[in-house]
Amino acid sequence: MTRFAPGRRLAAAATVAAATVLLAACSGTASSSGGAGASSSVSGDSAYQLTAQTPAPAGDIDSFTWSLYAEPLSLSYAYAFDYPPNTVLSNVCESLLRWNSDLSYSPGLATKWANPDPTTWVYTIRQGVHFHDGTLMTANDVVASLKYNLNPKVGSYWASVFRNVKSIEKTGPYQVTVTLSRPDATFNQYMAVTPGTVESAATLAKDGANYGNPSTGVNCTGPFALSSWTPGQSIVLKRFDQYWDPTLRAKAAQVKFVFLEDPNTRINAWQSGEVDGGWQVPPNAYAQLKNGGQGSLYFGTNTTVVDEIVSNLKGVLSDKRVRQALLMATDRQGIIKAGEQGVGDLADSLVTRSDWVGVPPATVDSYYAGLASYPYDVAKAKALAAQAGVNGQKVVIATSPISADSDIVAQATAAAAKAIGLDPVIRTIAPDKYTALFSDPAARKGIDLFMTAWYVSIGDPLDMYGVLRTGEFSNYGSWSDKAFDAAVDDAIATADPVQRSAYTAKAQQISQVELPWLPLFTAPTSLWLGKRITGVSPSINFLYYPWAATIGAAK
Repeated sequence: MTRFAPGRRLAAAATVAAATVLLAACSGTASSSGGAGASSSVSGDSAYQLTAQTPAPAGDIDSFTWSLYAEPLSLSYAYAFDYPPNTVLSNVCESLLRWNSDLSYSPGLATKWANPDPTTWVYTIRQGVHFHDGTLMTANDVVASLKYNLNPKVGSYWASVFRNVKSIEKTGPYQVTVTLSRPDATFNQYMAVTPGTVESAATLAKDGANYGNPSTGVNCTGPFALSSWTPGQSIVLKRFDQYWDPTLRAKAAQVKFVFLEDPNTRINAWQSGEVDGGWQVPPNAYAQLKNGGQGSLYFGTNTTVVDEIVSNLKGVLSDKRVRQALLMATDRQGIIKAGEQGVGDLADSLVTRSDWVGVPPATVDSYYAGLASYPYDVAKAKALAAQAGVNGQKVVIATSPISADSDIVAQATAAAAKAIGLDPVIRTIAPDKYTALFSDPAARKGIDLFMTAWYVSIGDPLDMYGVLRTGEFSNYGSWSDKAFDAAVDDAIATADPVQRSAYTAKAQQISQVELPWLPLFTAPTSLWLGKRITGVSPSINFLYYPWAATIGAAK
């Protein structure tokens, strides 16, 4: 699923970009760099190139420093629904399966899995795995960890993943069986990301409501263990020498995460060498970093679409014609040029084509061919809005100073609103408060639109469309459409990925007409590596894969 994020997800969901003065411009087009270590480019025939893997490290390194645009509110996996906590936890905690850089999944803390019937998943648990306190992982820990998401007192942000779970039981010394009340084609895929996290049952019981706080931390199985958390300053991880997987033994003895909310501060810290690297590079710094000579800028696979979430469907935006007019009046190509430095593409739906893993490309193309589209046309948009009764109604647009491009998106959305006859008001919210928009209905009160860079956490568009069903946690505007719900439910109940995709495509068609969220553009994952380090894959899977363990000393 995915969520909030500033920066490239402007903040989990959140995100990015737009323009005060929007100039007509062509969007960037991605091209694959092919070989490992090929660097990205923001010039030439394409606006950027995708890199699969940065150059291999020469060896181990004592430590490196990494930037986060905000401090995690918690390190409890139940609330790891955004970039800051996931960026850290992906190196400390692990799931039953692994989500790989090509968006496939493979064995993790489970050596294998079986689906003997449509409502049963059986996991064989890996033996000899130590938690960071030295105790051995057992099937009991797996049961307790999965059930943690079902505890209403916990209030897990991932509870909807377990909506069809009937029971979670230990069925052997190293075997756990999950029984569903109905077939769910996405459940096993989620076991490769946060919902499949395994924590010590003893730790969960001991720490209770304080689990994941700075004073208690976490006790997982990853290649790094939590060493310290100094609120307001940093989180330090240390290499875990009892880690079970020799292929992912951490090359760094220590990783220090520093919290740098101001984008210019992050950029300066990278260029000075004070901080060695970071994800979600502010787009206004692309050219500066590319030519600065103090490191390398990379772009990689992403599943992110930057959207404006319609969080109030009771006012003027309750009419879909107004939402359609607003998207039509938004100069999205101008946003990409001004806010993303040309590194991006117009979004033609709420999901990217890379999300449809296991579906033939020609079939995927056919799903997009018939979608409703909203080319930039202010005159047509104004006429459509007038038909819907737009006449100076106020619209509040939330943004956050996470990066320079976030203001551009807010200004562009406001310009579009004004062009169709609305009275836009931009409300700027601090980064830590902006995150609350994704978890607290009270924080969204009085806000009509807010930005997100929404990433899909599994290789299936249902991760996006599932959150828009009636009553879902992340359906922030409480949108409801019976035909959409039925299409998503049919898709979830269908095991074959190609057959399932046909139902998902129906949901996509409906959402593109109704526009509960307004899709703006897509952009690649961005990564900055200073001269001292290398070895990481610049893929969106860094949110769930122990990426820091692969980083070592540059040659």
